[in-house]
Amino acid sequence: MNMQRYPEGLVVTQQDFADSGWREALADGATESYSAMWRAFSAAARTAIEAKHLVRGKVLWLLADACSMMLRPKSISEPYQPIMVIEGKRSATLDDFAEADIFFFSQIVDDIDDVRLRARIADVAWLLGSPREVKFALTSIDAYRLIPLDAETWVRDGRECWERAIGLARMLRAASGERLQEMEATILAAFEAASCADGFLILWLAELLESNRLGRSQRLSIAQKLESSALEFDSQGDLYRAGKYWQKAAEEFEATGDRAKAGEMKVLLAENAVKEAGARVSSDDPSHMVAANFYEEAIQTYRTIPRSERAAWGVDERIVELRKLLQESGEKSVSEMSTVHSPQLDITALVERARDAVRGKTPLDALRALANLHPGANAKQARDEAIATLRKHPLQAFFSATTISRDGRVVARRPGMSFADKPTADDEIVIRTQMINDFQLLVGLAVQGEIVPALEVILMEHRLREMDFVALASRSPIVPPDRAGLFGKALFAGYDRDLATAIHLLIPQIEQMVRFHFKQAGIKTTILDGDGIETEFGLSTLMGMPEAEKVFGANLTFELSALLCDAHGPNLRNELAHGLMDEDACRSVYVIYIWWLALKLVFNAYWLANRKHAAEAASGEEE
Repeated sequence: MNMQRYPEGLVVTQQDFADSGWREALADGATESYSAMWRAFSAAARTAIEAKHLVRGKVLWLLADACSMMLRPKSISEPYQPIMVIEGKRSATLDDFAEADIFFFSQIVDDIDDVRLRARIADVAWLLGSPREVKFALTSIDAYRLIPLDAETWVRDGRECWERAIGLARMLRAASGERLQEMEATILAAFEAASCADGFLILWLAELLESNRLGRSQRLSIAQKLESSALEFDSQGDLYRAGKYWQKAAEEFEATGDRAKAGEMKVLLAENAVKEAGARVSSDDPSHMVAANFYEEAIQTYRTIPRSERAAWGVDERIVELRKLLQESGEKSVSEMSTVHSPQLDITALVERARDAVRGKTPLDALRALANLHPGANAKQARDEAIATLRKHPLQAFFSATTISRDGRVVARRPGMSFADKPTADDEIVIRTQMINDFQLLVGLAVQGEIVPALEVILMEHRLREMDFVALASRSPIVPPDRAGLFGKALFAGYDRDLATAIHLLIPQIEQMVRFHFKQAGIKTTILDGDGIETEFGLSTLMGMPEAEKVFGANLTFELSALLCDAHGPNLRNELAHGLMDEDACRSVYVIYIWWLALKLVFNAYWLANRKHAAEAASGEEE
């Protein structure tokens, strides 16, 4: 990727490489990782170009670009990816090297005495050569496997380099000779020599062997060393490392067929999580929220033990005890949460406009104005704004997050964001969660700045009764034919400020309304099990179906699902169905908004139908 760093078409040679001063560029420890080499080469290249040494500059830029690429050793066809992709721009990829550059790399491989650089340049020459020359792949393997298997090197590309060497050897098969077996022996020797003083190195090497199907004949001894390491870390009070080692030991014993020993490791892993929970509660900075996560982790670990083996470890009884501890920590964790205050927003003008919109009008016109005060959510715009927010504040999106209910239960988890060019499945969850967070702010503003002020004026100026709302619902085509009474009662209750009654009546009727219109559109809303029993889908399932947007449009589908069905939002339908809404929750801005949204749907459907009938009647009279 030239980007005008040197003249287009400039060709460099093996002699140019020798004269480039590449070794000097790598001085002062710049060979500790590929990213360090990339920075060193690119800095030297910029200096050379600024001094008008274009040939030297291009040599160094080519080396920098080769070192900049991120190695993904599991990929056979695309092992190198750009290290940066920002707003349509990216760093170097294999596609950026011209044919002359590839020839240059092939000429300089044997002149490079730095193992990292030789491995990378030989690998690029192998991948891009046409035809491919096996000697470059072999050179790359031999250089990669000279990289030390120690803890410090491991986190600086060491793992990726060794995995790439193993992958290349497997790809070449017989052409790689005894290299695969030699690498297996080297890794096993490093595993045996490693100690707990090396931190995670024992675990990392075990994972390297397992993920590459190596060391199978040594699995029992590997499992035993993982177990002994876990015990040592546990005795040192290093609970985090102990837990990781218990987990891997359980996997290895399971692979050997020793289910009893695997069960023992799982019990120790679960109890390690209990210890971590206790440590967090009793620390100088106690956190019941974190403790609750550890108790949950312990319960989930115990559940992985087969039922036939649970009695030997008293698993079911222990799970009961841990559930009580989880509940206690969950309840205490709510008090640990703090409120984040944003700058105050002056909504005086918004409130006055809302009041003026309904003031002095007939009851019907006032209801019409109330129903159309706020445009609601725009799903596409909400998604675009969510992505923009995530990119503007990437750190808060990079880490995973947990949603906790009012009573301290973990009700949803959100993964971290990858910021890939094309959003992954996990990225879509992050985007959706941000959309819901933004929508909740919008709901609060709409309710406090528009809906409530306008409703107060209507209540002062008009005396509407339950029968008026029932009549409205009966004439609205969006309301199922047999539900006008219940819809009308719900709308009147909200109008009359009896929000607890309104929400308990309204949410089931909204669900039935969705189901009714799905069926009208020929969409199946039930599932038939193996016993011939037909069950209706719940609202969450219905709103998650692709047909929802075809029936209700993207905007209304988003609003209904965000308010009623998504655990990252108010989740009103499920909170109500499980009896989790107290009186305060029944008076929240979300309840007021869903009442208003229902009024908007019912009234506007009535209004449009009434105008259509009036137009048809007028047309008939003219004829």
